[in-house]
Amino acid sequence: MPIIVNLDVMMAKRKMSLNELSEKVGLTLSNLSILKTGKAKAIRFSTLEAICKVLDCQPADILEFSKENQN
Repeated sequence: MPIIVNLDVMMAKRKMSLNELSEKVGLTLSNLSILKTGKAKAIRFSTLEAICKVLDCQPADILEFSKENQN
């Protein structure tokens, strides 16, 4: 998939664990883990907004488009 999820990078920059992010965003650990590993097929704008608020970042800090990964 040409969309790369850099959630782990932003979490590391903010020194935040998956458990802490899960609690602050209001997502289950399993759903957040699916997103973090890039296995998610979609993300709601409300979820992306909540993650960006908690991590104090922009959507582009989390999601990246890569031409190399196109099928």
